Amino acid sequence: MTPYQFRLNRYIARMAQDMKIRNMAQSTIDAYTWHVNKFCEFFDSPPENLGPEEIRKYQIYMIEQKKSSWSSFNQAVCGLRFLYEVTLKRHWAVRHIPFGKRPKKLPVVLSDEEATRLIQCVDNPKHRMILLTCYATGMRLREATNLLVADVDGDRKQILITLGKGSKERLVPVSPRLLEELREYWLLEKPRNYLFSGKTPEVPLSSATVQKACKLGVAKAQINKPATPHSLRHTFATSMLEAGVDLLTISKLLGHASFVTTMIYLHVRRQHFERSPSPIDWMPVRQCPQWAESDPVVQQPPAIQHELTAPRKLPSLLSEAPELEAPLQPEAPLTQRRTSGHHKRKPKSRRPQR
Repeated sequence: MTPYQFRLNRYIARMAQDMKIRNMAQSTIDAYTWHVNKFCEFFDSPPENLGPEEIRKYQIYMIEQKKSSWSSFNQAVCGLRFLYEVTLKRHWAVRHIPFGKRPKKLPVVLSDEEATRLIQCVDNPKHRMILLTCYATGMRLREATNLLVADVDGDRKQILITLGKGSKERLVPVSPRLLEELREYWLLEKPRNYLFSGKTPEVPLSSATVQKACKLGVAKAQINKPATPHSLRHTFATSMLEAGVDLLTISKLLGHASFVTTMIYLHVRRQHFERSPSPIDWMPVRQCPQWAESDPVVQQPPAIQHELTAPRKLPSLLSEAPELEAPLQPEAPLTQRRTSGHHKRKPKSRRPQR
């Protein structure tokens, strides 16, 4: 996305300053100002001359004509809300700019074989190493691209993530195999500042470059899933959950603010489906005569075929009925006995005293 410095609009410049004062991330500033700039270009007018009706028309344009995703739609809503509420001081906008209901989708999870094929099909050593790091530690792509050489602690086998979501730092463990791969990569590339540098050592590797390399690797590995570098993070979390790691620990490793966010991986783990049987497993699938006749592959033995196809002979009620020795006499009905409460007895008659 184009940085906000390239947008020559005094309202956008003022909005970027307001966001900097609130210590918002650079990517958030670029995204919000990009949507506000598109909103102004759509009407060819400054935002102070536009109101709720124009905002409504732009939202309908994004849904019906532009076919924007709901994530992009809500990003535009957040940018417009910040512009009119904070920068232009118009509090009516918050009530008149609605959010879109975002569909809840399950994360894309790769199997161990698919993840191995994907990493092996990436030719560039730097791109392959950064994907391997995301898969082994569960990092976000932006966190991995901004790693420094000094962030890797080989003695304690830990990696310090300094540029997490919300500018939060956290430590993640490093397996011995990943540490060995990082050492071989360091001997090959000799990075100075950034562990995965871009064109110059002072610039980190672009996330778009890694995403393109991952897309080519998915096609080369013949993976029929919409896998991205973020799918390796989902695969890490699901594998840890299936290995028996508790949900709170996985939440801390992923850097989630609440473990409720981590609970989505409960819906994609394999044990969740293996414990629930299907009713078709209880059905006698190959024992129905009509299915056996229509299926040319299944061949029944001759005795069973004769038994299935031969008409059944109903027994005669007169000739084959079993003879009874003597008719049973009906038993006398038993008197019902009280099982609870006190039995009420008749009072004894007293003889008159003489």
